[in-house]
Amino acid sequence: YISRNWYAGMQVELHLHLDGAVRTATLFDIAKRRGISLPADTVEDLVQHVSMDKPDHIDSMFRAFHTLIPIISGDRAAIRRIAYELCEDEARQGVVYFETRYCPHELTSNLTGGSGDALSPGEVVELVCEGLKQGSQDFNIQARSLLCAIREHPEWSHEMVELCSKYSSDGVVGLDIAGGAVGYTEVNLPHINAFKEAQRLGIHRTIHAGEVGGPEIVEEAVVEMHAERIGHGYHVLDNEDLYERLKNQGIHFEVCPVSSYMTGAIKTDFSQHPAKRFAKDGANFSLSSDDPSVFLTSLTREQQFVKENWGFDDALISTLNLNAAKASFLPEADKARLVSHIQQLQGSNI
Repeated sequence: YISRNWYAGMQVELHLHLDGAVRTATLFDIAKRRGISLPADTVEDLVQHVSMDKPDHIDSMFRAFHTLIPIISGDRAAIRRIAYELCEDEARQGVVYFETRYCPHELTSNLTGGSGDALSPGEVVELVCEGLKQGSQDFNIQARSLLCAIREHPEWSHEMVELCSKYSSDGVVGLDIAGGAVGYTEVNLPHINAFKEAQRLGIHRTIHAGEVGGPEIVEEAVVEMHAERIGHGYHVLDNEDLYERLKNQGIHFEVCPVSSYMTGAIKTDFSQHPAKRFAKDGANFSLSSDDPSVFLTSLTREQQFVKENWGFDDALISTLNLNAAKASFLPEADKARLVSHIQQLQGSNI
């Protein structure tokens, strides 16, 4: 499902989970090397256990992760490899810059209790940075990473901010929070405090909100936690006043079309997606693949999907791609170069 198109060499992808983008063949290979038992005897049969091919509930997505995370966690070679291979997979689609996100604590062996290298979260970050750096050089692509706090684990959030700060010169450009459980302000206090600290330290911030949970989660993300971007954000439309406010502020929404249907975040038919409203209103958003291996998708497929199902044309997709570049968490000088590069290439394709 990966193919080159006329956007080659100018694509930008912002919402991409590292552990949701691992090649199934790589999972199979690593499991065999580590002696980890699998629910399948071939790569082809393993696909169904680590992916979703029809719309369901977000819990089905988490089930796929429960199978794949133990395979890669606590293994130095595996963690470095998946970061490296992601650079190749993105470059094959004509991506020039991407940000990938992950929770380092979930890739230590401590969480799964499996055999492994007993890595600390900081060592996981170093391994991912090494893989991305080598992949960037080998495949002529810019890769940066975001560290994901997890809503169910408030005890990790402060350390996540410390890791973002410590590894900022190694390609870690921001902080995110993901997870299934969505609490309200008092439950989220450790997370809120961590994101306030991130803002104080100048660490960029994006937050999963409005995928599960209502518009109040989006409002909390922006008002209490100082999010610059929102992962998904679809249910912001349940509160028109909030939507207008965020639209006017230029808050960037990371829209993941295929994912939004697969997880049940959007239950309406294709023609009614919130992103169609975003487009009509000129809101600031872009397209991403979220968990391409889990949802059997890619940035190229996402673009094809919105053309076929939402009526988006090449001009709009170009605008969304430029939006992504402008919303990236690169340092300002690097961002300006990226935006200029894309504008020049888009101009030559008109």
